[in-house]
This record gives sequence, structure tokens and C-alpha cells, in this order.
Amino acid sequence: MFKKIDKNANRVARHKRVRKKVTGTAERPRLSVFRSSKNIYAQIIDDVNRVTLVSASSLDEAVKSAVSYTGNKEAAKKVGELVAKKAAEKGITEVVFDRGGYIYHGRVLELAEGAREAGLKF
Repeated sequence: MFKKIDKNANRVARHKRVRKKVTGTAERPRLSVFRSSKNIYAQIIDDVNRVTLVSASSLDEAVKSAVSYTGNKEAAKKVGELVAKKAAEKGITEVVFDRGGYIYHGRVLELAEGAREAGLKF
């Protein structure tokens, strides 16, 4: 018999390992990414005060109306642009990127590039 690998448990373990080192402050909050099979979510979090400052996802109307499918790289890029725009409105220019245990590739990469193009620095 063989054991089935629980990929999400491995991702959570990677995320916990990274989160020991990466924290968001009021001056430089954390841009956290979560992706599911159909959507992608991004939050800017101040870990010191335990507050979510800004959030965006592919479920937002601005993104949903602009793309045909919310689970691809195009939607991820729009989410990155949207979260950066909302952050700029709140005066946030620099963040620490938290990829959530995912490989920095595909949708996670596109979200990061979209946020950078819209003005976030990390």
C-alpha cells in the first residue's frame, strides 16, 4: 500500500515555516496570498495590531467583470492591481510579500507582478 500525499498539509507546513520569519508591521505590512482552484485572494495585514488593512479577490465585481474566468493568471494580475490600488488609497506603498507556501510561479507570480506594476514595492 502507498500513502496519498496531502499537498495542502505540506503547503501549510511551508507557510508556517516562512511565517516564523515574515511579519507585517504598520510601516511595512504583509501582502498575503491564498489561491483556490477557482479564485485567488490577497490581503494586506498588519501583524502587530492583528488587523487586515486591505483585501481583494477575484470575487470582487471589478475583477469578475473584467475577466471571463476567475481562476487563471489574467484574473490574478487584476487582483494584484486592485489590491495595490486600494493600498495606495490608504497610503501603503511598501509591503512584505507572503506567498502562502505556494511556489512563486503562475498565478502567485502574476498577482505579485500586477501589484508591482500598480505601485506596490516589495
